[in-house]
Amino acid sequence: KQWYQRRVAITAGEIGSTLSSTVNVTSSPSTDKAVTEPTKSTVFTSTYNLHLTPPSQPWIKAQFQKAMDVLHYEYNPPNDWTHCSHPRQTYYFKKMNTVFTGIPKSGCSNWIEALLRAEGALKVPLASDKVKLVHGSISTPFRMTASANKEFNPDLQNAFSFTVVRNPWTRLVSGYRDKLSNEVTQGNSIRHLGIKIVSVMRNISTDHVEKNNLYPTFEEYLRYLLAYNAANNIHFLPQNEILCIPQSEYDVIVPLEYAGLLHDDIFEKHINTSVRLLGSYDKTNDPRLQSSAKRAREWFSKVDNDIIDQLYEFYKADFYILRYSNFSHPDFPLPLQ
Repeated sequence: KQWYQRRVAITAGEIGSTLSSTVNVTSSPSTDKAVTEPTKSTVFTSTYNLHLTPPSQPWIKAQFQKAMDVLHYEYNPPNDWTHCSHPRQTYYFKKMNTVFTGIPKSGCSNWIEALLRAEGALKVPLASDKVKLVHGSISTPFRMTASANKEFNPDLQNAFSFTVVRNPWTRLVSGYRDKLSNEVTQGNSIRHLGIKIVSVMRNISTDHVEKNNLYPTFEEYLRYLLAYNAANNIHFLPQNEILCIPQSEYDVIVPLEYAGLLHDDIFEKHINTSVRLLGSYDKTNDPRLQSSAKRAREWFSKVDNDIIDQLYEFYKADFYILRYSNFSHPDFPLPLQ
């Protein structure tokens, strides 16, 4: 299972202070693939240079094709954006002739908000605590489920298209924090699902859960996800299942980890607008030191190996999408270029 099979315990403190980790790349007897395990012989050095270089689109496309191969998908042109498996997550902005697929927990709210402003549907930027409103009626006319977007449109086939993807480990952490924990975040929690998880995993009544204001632990969330296919909820669904593939091909794929460096290029070069993203897309922010990455290192290092292996298998194609690093790697959550 490549670098995912075994884990190196690296805490956020070690990441921030030593800027390097000792890891050995060896061969697995059973799979003959690279895995990582602690040793003193080989060192991966992380420079923690804030001038991070994003992967090129040709490299991204090459990795994405590997994910397509894992899924046994084959793209046959022309693009068909009207038959996506989850059409509500793909948007068409006619004035800009731009298609965007928004993957939940991959920064989609901020991207949709910016695209709505660029299209003229929003006159002023939304406050950070109001960004979630973009998932309501204001964006409905732009979803591929809208009747106008179901009609034949030759421009749609040639529209500029892009999406934003994320390391599956940090996406799982973000989904838990935003939707199931008692942490106050910008999103809307899925309280009914959290109550059900606690009830099932602890074998107690939902009334008891509500009365005592109980919330699922991170490991309870992971175990429930695997045991009861909670991933059929769009927030936990594998990213590859939300993308409009294989019936369409994206012009640009943006790693969320590099959104601060790449969003200018998307809006200026491809869409020709002065609009920019809101939120925490600061070019000086090192994604390896952000809160979701720190929590992922800490939380997943405490999860049973069996659960980690099952999660990797479940989200396998998502890891292939950009050759995403494991949470034990010093450059987590970046793609391994």
